[in-house]
Parts: sequence; C-alpha cells; structure tokens
Amino acid sequence: MNTGELAELGQQLRVDSVRAAAAAGSGHPTSSMSAADLMAVLLARHLHYDFDHPDHPGNDRFVLSKGHASPLMYAAFKAAGAIDDEELLTFRKLGSRLEGHPTPRQLPWVETATGSLGQGLPVGVGLALAGKRLDHADYRVWVLCGDSELAEGSVWEAAEHAAYEHLDNLVAIVDVNRLGQRGPTRHGHDLDAYARRFQAFGWHTVEVDGHDVDAVDRAYGEALSTAGQPTAILARTLKGRGVEAVQDREGLHGKPLPDAEEAIAELGGPRDLTVRVHQPPDARALHSVPAGQFTPPRWDRGEEAATRDAFGEALAALGTARADVVVLDGEVGDSTRAEQFAKEHPERYFECYIAEQQMVATAVGMAARGWTPYAATFAAFLTRAHDFVRMASISGSGLCLVGSHAGVAIGQDGPSQMGLEDLAMMRAVHGSTVLYPCDANQTARLVEAMAGLDGIRYLRTSRGAGPVIYGPDERFPVGGSKVLRSSGEDRLTLVAAGITVPEALKAADALAELGIAARVIDLYSVKPVDRDTLRRAADETGCLVTVEDHHLEGGLGDAVSGAFTDGRPVPRLVRLAVRSMPGSATPEEQLHAAGIDAESIAAAGRLLVEEAIVP
Repeated sequence: MNTGELAELGQQLRVDSVRAAAAAGSGHPTSSMSAADLMAVLLARHLHYDFDHPDHPGNDRFVLSKGHASPLMYAAFKAAGAIDDEELLTFRKLGSRLEGHPTPRQLPWVETATGSLGQGLPVGVGLALAGKRLDHADYRVWVLCGDSELAEGSVWEAAEHAAYEHLDNLVAIVDVNRLGQRGPTRHGHDLDAYARRFQAFGWHTVEVDGHDVDAVDRAYGEALSTAGQPTAILARTLKGRGVEAVQDREGLHGKPLPDAEEAIAELGGPRDLTVRVHQPPDARALHSVPAGQFTPPRWDRGEEAATRDAFGEALAALGTARADVVVLDGEVGDSTRAEQFAKEHPERYFECYIAEQQMVATAVGMAARGWTPYAATFAAFLTRAHDFVRMASISGSGLCLVGSHAGVAIGQDGPSQMGLEDLAMMRAVHGSTVLYPCDANQTARLVEAMAGLDGIRYLRTSRGAGPVIYGPDERFPVGGSKVLRSSGEDRLTLVAAGITVPEALKAADALAELGIAARVIDLYSVKPVDRDTLRRAADETGCLVTVEDHHLEGGLGDAVSGAFTDGRPVPRLVRLAVRSMPGSATPEEQLHAAGIDAESIAAAGRLLVEEAIVP
C-alpha cells in the first residue's frame, strides 16, 4: 500500500470501530481511533501473519495491551479477511466471539486476554523470550500499549526484564493520546518523559507523530533494524482522531460516539479495503513432546523429607521426561528448590528475579507458544501476581504454579513470609486445580500429574521436613483423597492436608488411647475435592474436624463444607485454622499457638464427641 492507501486504511479502521461500538451501544471507539494509523501501517507493511494458520511457527505475535480498544483489533481482523462485516457488528453481543475485551478462547488470532491494564507488555516479554530461547524462531512480538497503563508497575518490571534479556524481537507501540478514563494522563503528550523512562531501562526509543503514516512506517523499520535492544515507539496521537465532536476531548472514554452516522460521514464513510498481510517465513514446527518415561524420585516410609525438596527433584526428573516443560522462578530457586531443574536443564530455566507479576506473565506468554511452564516462588508472594493469574484463567492458559513456605509451620521468619491466603486465592480462580501434598512421594506424583491438566494448577509445598507416609509406588489421582485411618467404630473424622496430616495422625493415636476411634482423611486435592469420601465419612462418623495451616476463610474447611451444599444434612463440623496474626516462633510453637497441632486437634475431637453424646 502507498501512503494514500495507508491513510485510507486508517480511516476504515476508525469507521469500523465507530460502527461496531454504535451497534453494541457501548465500547471504546475513541481509544480505537487514536491508534488506527498505528494499526494500519503495522497490518499492511510490517506484520507477518497467516490468518488461515494462526499456529504457524513463523507468525509474528500481536498483543493489544490496551484491550478496551478491541473495536480496532476487530476492525483489523475484518480488513485482513479473518472476519466479515456481519460478524464485526455482533461486537459485545450475547454469543459473539467479539467480546468487549479480547480473549483467545474463541479467537485464534488473540494471544492473551487483556483489559486489566499493564499486562500486555509483560506477556509480550514471555512471547519474545519463547521466540529467542525456546522456539529459536525469528518472529516479532508487537505490543500496542496505551499511555495510561504506563502508570502500572508491571509495565516497568517488563521493561527491565526485556532489556536485560536483550529482546530485540520485541516492539512496544505506545499510543500516547493524552487522555485516560477520567481526564489527562500523568505526562500528557510529553513523549520525552516516556522516552527517558524506557531509555533508563535500556530500550531503544523512537518518538513519532502517530497520525503520519510515513513516519510510523519509518519508525517500525527502525525497530526492525535495532539489534540487542527492545524498541519502544512513542506515538503522539489524538483520542477520537478525525471527528471534531470527540477529538482530544475529555469525558468521552468508554462511550459510543454521540452521533455515529455524522461521525462516519465526517470520516469519509465506510470503506471495504482488504489487506494482504505479509506471510510469515518458513519456520520449523513447534517442539514435539517426547513420550519419555517419568522416573520419580523415591523415598522410603519413615524417612524425613520436605515437600519442597521433593518438588525440586521431581521437577528435574519431569524435565528429563518432557521437553516441553519450562521453569520460572522469582529469585528464590534455592528455597523453592526449582534450582534443581536449572542444574539439569539450564536452557529451559528462566530467572525472573523478584518480579512475581513478570514471572507469571512470562509463563502466560510461554504457555501461549505451546510450552508447559512451572512458576515457583513463596506462596505469600504469589498474592502480588493474583491479577495475572486471574487474567490467565480468562485466557484459558495452562500454568503450573508452585508456592513454597506455606503457613505458620515455616517458623521464625514471621507472618510476612507465611502463605496463609494462597489456598483461598487459588481456589477462587475459575477452573483451577489446587493440590497440597503431605509427603515427598505424594509431592513427586502430583508434580507429574500437574503437567497433564488444563487451566491454572497450584501446588502448595512446605519448608520443613516431615515423615514419609506413603510408599513410592502409591498413586494420587487429582480429585481424590487418602483414608489413612478407618474402622467401623469411628466416631469422628479428622480431615487434613499437607503439614497437618502428620499432626492429625498423632491426634488420632491420642484419641484412640481415650477410647475414641477417629478416621483420618488426607485431602491432598483441595480442588476438586473428593466429595464422595467426605460424604461417606460424614454418614458413618457424623462429626468432622478440618485442620489447616491457613486462614479460616477460603481454605480446606471451606472446601470440605462445600461438599455438603446439595441439600443433604450438614454434619457436625469443627474447623481448626490460623485465626490470629502469628509472630516469630519455632514451627512447633507456631502450630500449637494456632491450635492446629496434634494436641489441639485431639482436644477439639474429644470435645466434639462429648458434645455429640450429650442427651
């Protein structure tokens, strides 16, 4: 396309953005209009993409970080022939693939769900890292950002990581249109302010008039020719460009244009230009997954081992069996034990430093390229990245997350290091799987099982060594549980997971000395939960005690009580959990202070049985 045709394409993208929002009665056309020329030049001149084969290994990757500008993306899809005009006008309607903010669930040309601002560039870093170090492909990653989202700290985590990794295959296109949702942005049209920040992190920058298609074309070419650095193209634009009633005016964010027909006429009316997007170069197919035999590490019953140690050894073994497994860590690999994978498979290990948002975003990008990422840090610090986990679920991403140092059982480090909210956080994620092993052999098997699951998977590991309860050949199906003590005389059931399983077994021994038979269930699968075993225990024993090294809300106790929400009678239920704010103490003192050690469990069980037999 020549200059005039590029300008016409930009106008078409504006018109179609206005039309889509008008048909929906909602949307963000003005945010789409500011970036229309940026998109037109990219689509017609620089993007290499086969829309008929979105999985082509040579395709460039495009991320719309300012996801509210989805009308622009959908208008570009129409111009490329991926969708037709009829579908464009289904924008935001029930059953349409064209959601208010884009997701890859039904649109194969979308890399990741966006709309929570500040996430597109971090995910783009993951895509670019995959291209450089895993796929060994020459594709480019183009990320269209808004200026408002540059206030998010996650953007600067991404900026530093991209420069550190010399990701010259990554281009951030910043649509500096000056206006946010409620008014002007922090820096307005001061492109130099943004340039100084990107340059400080080690990026090459280009400042450009975002409505001069020839200048934009040259800027993209400069980005493509820059080696050793990512490039940020800082484009001065006007929100609502081309329509006098809305151009560069406040108070119009997220609203259809007041008079769509008049605006379309002012923009020159509808067009029907079709773009022949450059085809990607030939590239090798994505990696295959060898059907290697997973040989788990083994421990004998009665040994002492920490589940975090078992995680590290099992992960290294899984990396040998599966070439698609990659590991990311938040600069605590010596504590999470992820470093064991790094020693055996350094080419598939990624140090993300203390940037948990970027760590999870990198995992999302790699998962989008077909890899199976395991991302590990302290359970407490995953809370920083929860929004990235939430958005990964919306994307349908497959991530294996591992949180170590969970609960008060870590001891003297104190509450800032204790994951006491993680089970609730991960259980609340749509479609998630939450696993909490109690011993080394169980951990090894669940590490392997995670790789074969869909969606967000979370494994909780413990810092201190505990007894090996299971033999090395025991199996642990996801959604199952293990009944460790049972008899026909059971008068209550103790339900535990992880660190509290050995405590529950000790409590059962203490209760037995008092003539009270107690069933013990290891509920290692916290989500999905083994409803059948719990209901059977309730029917046969009548009383349940749940015990967890986690806050009361949202963890094991809630998972168990949720098994009785189908209208059946709810059993007598006592929930032991961490109810106060812990301080520093030994692990044994912490468990006792929280009321979740063997002594406390036995006391609660005894009281429950005594109350149950009072006439």
